Amino acid sequence: MKSDDFTTANCNRKLIGARYYAFGGGISSPRDRHGHGTHTASTAAGNIVHNASYYGLAIGTAKGGFPGSRIAAYRVCGPAGCKGSNILAAFDDAIEDGVDVLSLSLGSSSGYGPNFQRDPVAIGSFHAIEKGIMVVCSAGNDGPRKGSVVNVAPWILTVAASSIDRDFQADITLGDKTVIKGGGINFGELQKSPAYRLLYGISAKGNSTYYGEIDARNCIPSALDPNKVKGNIIVCENTRIMYTAKQKLAGVKRLGAAGMIFVSDNVRSVASSSGSFPMASVNQEDGEKIISYAKTESNPMATILPSVSVTQYKPAPVVAYFSSRGPSFATKDILKAMTFCKPDVAAPGVAILAAWPDKDSVVKLAGKNPPHFYIISGTSMACPHVSGLAAMIKSQNPNWSPSAIRSAIMTTAIQTNNIKKPITTTTGSLATPYDYGAGEVTSSPLQPGLVYETETIDYLHFLCNIGYNLETIKIIASTIPTDFTCHANPEPNSISNMNYPSMAISKFDGKEVTISRTVTNVEDSETVYTASVEAPDGLEVSVIPNKLEFKENENKLTYQVKFRSDGGLVDDVFGAITWSNDRYRVRSPFVVSS
Repeated sequence: MKSDDFTTANCNRKLIGARYYAFGGGISSPRDRHGHGTHTASTAAGNIVHNASYYGLAIGTAKGGFPGSRIAAYRVCGPAGCKGSNILAAFDDAIEDGVDVLSLSLGSSSGYGPNFQRDPVAIGSFHAIEKGIMVVCSAGNDGPRKGSVVNVAPWILTVAASSIDRDFQADITLGDKTVIKGGGINFGELQKSPAYRLLYGISAKGNSTYYGEIDARNCIPSALDPNKVKGNIIVCENTRIMYTAKQKLAGVKRLGAAGMIFVSDNVRSVASSSGSFPMASVNQEDGEKIISYAKTESNPMATILPSVSVTQYKPAPVVAYFSSRGPSFATKDILKAMTFCKPDVAAPGVAILAAWPDKDSVVKLAGKNPPHFYIISGTSMACPHVSGLAAMIKSQNPNWSPSAIRSAIMTTAIQTNNIKKPITTTTGSLATPYDYGAGEVTSSPLQPGLVYETETIDYLHFLCNIGYNLETIKIIASTIPTDFTCHANPEPNSISNMNYPSMAISKFDGKEVTISRTVTNVEDSETVYTASVEAPDGLEVSVIPNKLEFKENENKLTYQVKFRSDGGLVDDVFGAITWSNDRYRVRSPFVVSS
């Protein structure tokens, strides 16, 4: 679509389409005004670019998830947000344009709930799936709160965010020669020696009677005395979250500080940029050391060095603190059971380097040329990694359905990090399917061995089984078979029996529950797979049969999984069913909740 700053001449063999949607105002061009769309598009499908970096940080060769794919951009977001009418119109156009994969790094807030008949992403993606188009969405950034995941429709592939084996470190040197490895991205130019007064926020408190000591410790701007702050490095806590780290940084900078040290486990785990202002984030343990030094020394001094990139960082991946968590439930009035565990998988979403618009003055350093690339974090960054992977699988297997592609990605995911231990969250706790679904994506989906295929009719029955009537389902689905009806009395566990790559049983009372799954052999060869079970203590899990023998003209086989517990369950428990032969390992996680 043409606009004052965009014509068909701007398209090429990579960018083959660009549309914009103006309902709600504020959108008059397909061009990205924010950077988010550019960043995610290049992550999914960007060409290979050598010597890419953000002003020298994270320097290396950048490329998208599948550089061989082309991009059609549909701009639905503007100053007023992402209007549902724009999203639905873009889905319609994308379907008509014949895209293969749709990547949506957007979604409702976690409090909105999975009301599929009112969710434009759920409705639009159902229409896409009906046409054989893969839809990949971000899980949301409202973690680590339980049940915060969004885009939970079973016809969507939902992606959580994890870290990569790279860290951005900004060393803090104290006057006693102690060196603390802080984090974040800063291009400050302070002296290398600790020549600046180090001031704990409470020591910079102003005379206001409205703001107390806690406000000063947290560097609430109005709680600080500008005369005390000016020229010093200020140490700020993060126990008052009514102000973000960015707001506190802006306030301290405005008051004339020489630099800022921000104490927060979460902020330390996700590198954010403070530009040319010297800022370093530290975890709580290191923060206590710095605060103790600032309080006990008669003349505490410090300096903050500019950031450097550290590669082969361990452990990685780690599930990001902000990544929204499962489980996914239907709304309370229709709550019957979980059928699957969302998110589906995790992918790199922390401190990701990708393309950025040149006209964005916020990321540009004074006196320097535009960086062309920028580093940001979010499940928005994780989503296009998987979208690119899905496009690669589609190119190699053009006849595969979206559910087969999703299955290939999920069942080949890994659960161990680069120190050969189980993947954890940022707090160090073991990650569960509520955190990362089936695990961290790998390049193995090109050869998954077996896949779980889900048909459109299965999704229609799912909507019936969670309580929707036919009239409501017609709001979501574009076409419904004329003979389709919702069963008046669906079978027990009918939701859990949907042929999904993960499994979930809810309201489990310990009595035996049986669910079934069907797998398709996609390797076109006779083979035998054997089942193995990872089950928690107190839960008996058996697979029947425990061997699947695929013959020349028989590529689909069905098995059952039985769950039983003598003592019942106190909390949600997790495990997995894995089918293996001499070449492939096909893993499906399960969750059982009381």
